[in-house]
Amino acid sequence: MQLPIYQVDAFTDKLFGGNPAAVIPLKQWLPEALMQKIALENNLSETAFFVSVDNGFHIRWFTPTIEVALCGHATLATAYVVFNLLKYPSDIITFDSQSGILKVRKEGKLLELDFPVQTVTPIEAPSGLIEGIGKKPNEIYKAGEDYLLVYSSQSDIENISPDFGVLRSVKTRGIIITSKAKSKKLDFVCRFFAPASGINEDPVTGSAYTKLIPYWADKFGKKVFEAEQISARKGSLHCRLAGDRVLIGGQGKLYMKGKIIV
Repeated sequence: MQLPIYQVDAFTDKLFGGNPAAVIPLKQWLPEALMQKIALENNLSETAFFVSVDNGFHIRWFTPTIEVALCGHATLATAYVVFNLLKYPSDIITFDSQSGILKVRKEGKLLELDFPVQTVTPIEAPSGLIEGIGKKPNEIYKAGEDYLLVYSSQSDIENISPDFGVLRSVKTRGIIITSKAKSKKLDFVCRFFAPASGINEDPVTGSAYTKLIPYWADKFGKKVFEAEQISARKGSLHCRLAGDRVLIGGQGKLYMKGKIIV
């Protein structure tokens, strides 16, 4: 069996930037174990699979080790493929997913994800979290499947070097660290670690902004943000809080298209 495959760098307008995701269109769902093996073989932070349904598409996301309930950058990569390579006729794509209905709007080169807000709740640090991160934060929150750690400055975020062996023992999808940005062109910066999900550091994590935007909206008292995920590849995001939804905008760049044989 041959399947089409695309690889798209998401949340960037430059090749080799942002976060690469594999995108695989399907006519019908493959066995879950096979999709997981394909994701492991791709060895990217996420591989997205999608099938056509009456009102749009059904989408699923796999890391090299697990299926996840929500992934922003692989959704943006999928939308890039659907709009630009499969020539979808509308400017809005509707995806059904484990996290409900997700929409992506095309506005020129910008693709805007429409995702549900996820609330953040102050908590005490679980065992291994601070030890694994290596620096005590000012604030700690539970944010859906993730932890959110807030620091004083961008230099704190840049200089953190986690012990991934320790972090792997923390029961969570991922760990977001964030601070205000030092640049006047940006509002905040962040990084995302998910060793328990098979990803030590994710280059750009769209779903993290469903937690970051409500947090920073409360701190800044505004609803529109320019953000950067300061991983080695870096990613730029334009975000907006709209009621109980977060609109997360970015661009994509096609790296590869081909076929896999399974």
